[in-house]
Amino acid sequence: MIDFEEACRCIAGIATPLGVEQTPLDVAWNRVLAAPVIARRAAPEAAVSAMDGYAVRDADLASGPTRLRLVGESSAGSPDGGPHLEAGSCVRIFTGAPLPAGADRVVVQEVVQREGDAVMIAERPSPARHVRAAGSDFASGEVLLDAGTRLTPQALVAAAAADQEMVEVYIRPRVAVLSTGDELVAPGRATLVPGTIPESVSFGVAALALAWGGEIVCRQRLRDDLPSLARAAGIALDAAHVVVVTGGASVGERDFSKAMFQELGLRLEFEKVAIRPGKPVWVGRVGNRIVIGLPGNPTAAMVTARLFLAPILAGLSGRSPQDALAWRPLPLLAPLGACGDRECFHRGHSAADGVRPVGNQDSSAQKALALADLLIRRRPEARALVAGDLVEVLAF
Repeated sequence: MIDFEEACRCIAGIATPLGVEQTPLDVAWNRVLAAPVIARRAAPEAAVSAMDGYAVRDADLASGPTRLRLVGESSAGSPDGGPHLEAGSCVRIFTGAPLPAGADRVVVQEVVQREGDAVMIAERPSPARHVRAAGSDFASGEVLLDAGTRLTPQALVAAAAADQEMVEVYIRPRVAVLSTGDELVAPGRATLVPGTIPESVSFGVAALALAWGGEIVCRQRLRDDLPSLARAAGIALDAAHVVVVTGGASVGERDFSKAMFQELGLRLEFEKVAIRPGKPVWVGRVGNRIVIGLPGNPTAAMVTARLFLAPILAGLSGRSPQDALAWRPLPLLAPLGACGDRECFHRGHSAADGVRPVGNQDSSAQKALALADLLIRRRPEARALVAGDLVEVLAF
């Protein structure tokens, strides 16, 4: 059995990027850039209006009422801003439209009166010019997004603004989730079959994998039969970069989570980690595939998936595994008992002024699990805590 930090170092050593590929921007959300995104054009390419109003020459604005000739119109998408402004003239202009040559400011429409082909400005406008200068957002050839950037919704806006149809990203790890246990049935069936329980863990694990950059290629429920488990393991390894097995991680006669991969060449990286919950968690490799075994109890499975599967997927998809383990301090809002000889990860609920442990900390809890959005880390032999003490937390 190893400690948590050693397990994290082990994962950092095996969770390295899978390679790179080009992908269209419209399916690039949550991918990680393998190359920078460089602007193909400036934004804006020419000076444009920031408001609806009238493009004018600042020199034509007197301190009192001003009358100008309306000589044209400029709207967004126009190839130019209309006729060159001579002294005493103006152009009707809309937000995002190019300024006509000779114009150096926009007067907002709210302070202008239109009289046919003339406009009246009752008094000198405010100092604001309401003009976005050419290249004021970014220049042609400028790096908008660095390699290693995760393509969030905000980053996708910048990538599209760079006029890039395709981006170079790290390959997304394919994930298979295998749930084992004779007692498990599909949700909706347990009330019809005495002695069974709804299989719930795979839904949470699959969703977590998606959130951390994985692509689910298989989610399967399996009976505790070693030959059929071994067949399913082989199929999963052919289809996925990471195979997650839930259940069967202990030492019972029907705990086959490791045995199902044995004939396929399983090499264990570690088995059993000195943590609570989730001590039976294990990680191994079959060739260049990674296999992770999670406990069957729902809370233990989700805690260990967050602590170990998330860093694995982060590393495979081009991020640092440590990105998935960004602990931060928060004040505790309720007492928390002393920690035993294993590192403890309590489930907590965030509040505006700190974190509160959820009521049921049992490794099989499911109702309380839904309330938990933070993990609270306690080191081995840590003393009991009172409200106000700082604790390390991780987004769950």
